[in-house]
Amino acid sequence: MARAQLHAWAQLPTLAAQNRAQEADAALAAAGRELEADAVGWAPGRFGFDAAEYALHEAEAHFTLGRPEQASARAKASASQTVEGTPGGAAATLVLAQAEATVRPADAAQRALTVLQQIPAARLRSTARSRLARLDAALTSTPAAGVEDLHEQVRALPPAINDHGVASA
Repeated sequence: MARAQLHAWAQLPTLAAQNRAQEADAALAAAGRELEADAVGWAPGRFGFDAAEYALHEAEAHFTLGRPEQASARAKASASQTVEGTPGGAAATLVLAQAEATVRPADAAQRALTVLQQIPAARLRSTARSRLARLDAALTSTPAAGVEDLHEQVRALPPAINDHGVASA
């Protein structure tokens, strides 16, 4: 389990960010093998790392490596294994929106708006806020339905609250 997490949480995003596609694919395959070898490796809702989380990391890596179709497919798989309105559901939905942004910007904006409707701004995790900001930036010059509303809602988000209850800058 811990080895699967190392491959998917640490190695995979780093290698993808460095555009080392073959090594990223190898890290993903290694994580999959580790989960297959663990008797409860794919158990839904498993704390910290389950099939939905694995698919999410896979989707983000594909997106980073410029593979939007694969990113969309894996983000959909992750979303199908999560509950709407939860951090995991928001993460999968926002990665899917990022993957769709160039080919279906209205759908991407609507997915993000749905996340903002389901999760109160004060409860948005920093990772969701980062994904929203990246999506918002990607859609900046796109004249599609919902995009302007998304821009306004992202701009209007209150500052995140840190562990001490203080708004961050």
